[in-house]
Amino acid sequence: MLIINNYEEYKTHLGKELGVSNWHKIDQQQINKFAEATLDYQWIHVDEEKAKNEGPFKATIAHGYLTLSLIPYLWKQIADVRNIKMEINYGIESFKFGQAVVVDSEVQLKAKLISIADLRGTTKVVIEAVLVIKDQPKPAYTGEVVFLYHFI
Repeated sequence: MLIINNYEEYKTHLGKELGVSNWHKIDQQQINKFAEATLDYQWIHVDEEKAKNEGPFKATIAHGYLTLSLIPYLWKQIADVRNIKMEINYGIESFKFGQAVVVDSEVQLKAKLISIADLRGTTKVVIEAVLVIKDQPKPAYTGEVVFLYHFI
């Protein structure tokens, strides 16, 4: 795991891959809980029988937003940003979904530091986020995540 203590340390990683998370399996229980939390019960996600018989993937798939919501969890496995008063999920930009995540697939986040700026004491970083699906040639998505850090 990468440990970052301040702006200067963060900046040394500009343009470099920061690391990869552990593999995370997305099972039907997680998909169902996400559907419940978001009120998105589209059959392709929650109706296992219909998805198996009528769906293009022959199984249910994870919600695209479920896979996006994993970013903070998976990011914490890549980098430990220390000496901060606050971390803010500031934005997501240019995300493209490349492939559906079929139930029981394992995913892994790859992160690269695209830009870093000191905005009068607030550090703004843009991280390229790629969600890889185990044993699949195309990622689930690629895009940029923006974090703000207030270092002590």
